[in-house]
Amino acid sequence: MKQVGKDPNSYGIIGLGRFGTTVALELAKAGKDVVVLENDVSKIAEIKGQIDHIFPVETITQEVLVESGIAHCATVIVCIGSNIESSILVTLNVIELGVPRVIAKANSEDHGKVLRKIGAEVVYPEVESGIRLAKSLVSMNTLEFLELDDDTSISTLKLSPSFDGRTLQDLNFRKKFHLNIIAIIREHKTNVAVDPTTILHEDDELVVIGRNDDIARFEKLNIKE
Repeated sequence: MKQVGKDPNSYGIIGLGRFGTTVALELAKAGKDVVVLENDVSKIAEIKGQIDHIFPVETITQEVLVESGIAHCATVIVCIGSNIESSILVTLNVIELGVPRVIAKANSEDHGKVLRKIGAEVVYPEVESGIRLAKSLVSMNTLEFLELDDDTSISTLKLSPSFDGRTLQDLNFRKKFHLNIIAIIREHKTNVAVDPTTILHEDDELVVIGRNDDIARFEKLNIKE
């Protein structure tokens, strides 16, 4: 494996999910020196030729981090999200090797707390995307579907007549459907200050964030009712 000299423009990316791939490609487009580690050869194939230093690895040890050049980068972004244990161990190994700046993706507050405890900066791509979207909705009338990763999306759901006159509190929406409402669109006006006592109207559009399975489950219920 080829080593890359440590300089402010050198970046390591560990994990090629949707988030990691986006970060890696954007850094490469900006002319930065990027090193990528990934265990899924199909994901590597998708961006091969766009990244100079990309290595297939089954297990990410400190030895692999050194040999690949990751340990010699000025900034390393750990983009492992689904396997929390692996995320924490890899982040710890990178920090112990003395990388100046380590950023790690977290899927939950508890996950993020552990990552911060061991010295990493933490990002929550799904939450941050939701916040950016909610702010941008002020100037948007409609939104159909925005996939954040393989499991999580933001979607606009047009309410059926059965929800007319009911409140989110009545529906116990978050607990029952496991979805978070980030905006309500009514008559082409967007309200991002969603209150549990808000009375819903037929044809309101709820902008929700949640797991794809939960969104699909609510959509089926919404159609039936």
